[in-house]
Amino acid sequence: MSLQNQEFNLASVALFLDFDGTLVELAPQPDGVVTPAPLISVLTQLQQALDGALAVVSGRSLSQLDHYLVPLRLPTAGVHGLERRDAQSQLIELPAPDAVRLMERLAPLVARHPGLLLEPKRGALALHYRQVPHLEQACIEAMRHAVSRVPGFSLLLGKMVVEAKAAVADKGDAIAAFMAEAPFAGRQPWFVGDDVTDEAGFVQVQAAGGIGIKVGRGSSQALRRLDNPAAVLDWLARTLGSAASH
Repeated sequence: MSLQNQEFNLASVALFLDFDGTLVELAPQPDGVVTPAPLISVLTQLQQALDGALAVVSGRSLSQLDHYLVPLRLPTAGVHGLERRDAQSQLIELPAPDAVRLMERLAPLVARHPGLLLEPKRGALALHYRQVPHLEQACIEAMRHAVSRVPGFSLLLGKMVVEAKAAVADKGDAIAAFMAEAPFAGRQPWFVGDDVTDEAGFVQVQAAGGIGIKVGRGSSQALRRLDNPAAVLDWLARTLGSAASH
């Protein structure tokens, strides 16, 4: 069901937002994303209107997200929840497995194919093949093999990326942790995301009586849909405008 003409209640919702493919368009390289000009203003106003119950939940690191959302420092879960900054700016970090052994196993494949990109994170490793999509299966098989040999990781298949992430963390768990704390507790959770990595978040919020919103095409357990990041921004801005007019 499309959300195009439906706003949400700012007084009762806790809003969780993915970043890549949800707030910003995907880019050929992870560091090539562009933050839309109105986004910072809309998020600033939303944070105030939601009494602080707004958080970003992403596979990126906290430092990367802060860079793209400067000057905002929102409550944020990075690396699928491995690192989390709560509404009081306290940093909570889960134990991270060492990704060095994964990198060693994948380095020969990346060396053979210059279009591939390895992105190391704390407790995770992403292999991007957007520049060489014909290598998708080779990348999946290589990462699956590496994860089977290095304990502590689980496999995630995303949009033109295959990622090994710490098995102890996922976006659903990160959202649940936020929902146990002020100012999120007692509100209805809504989560907006675009990728397979967001499905755990959709399951979590909907099990708690909330709404999952899938951005773009593809099968999903989310109950609602928006077309693309531009539609997400328009929906958020429209909700703010509607609340201001009442």
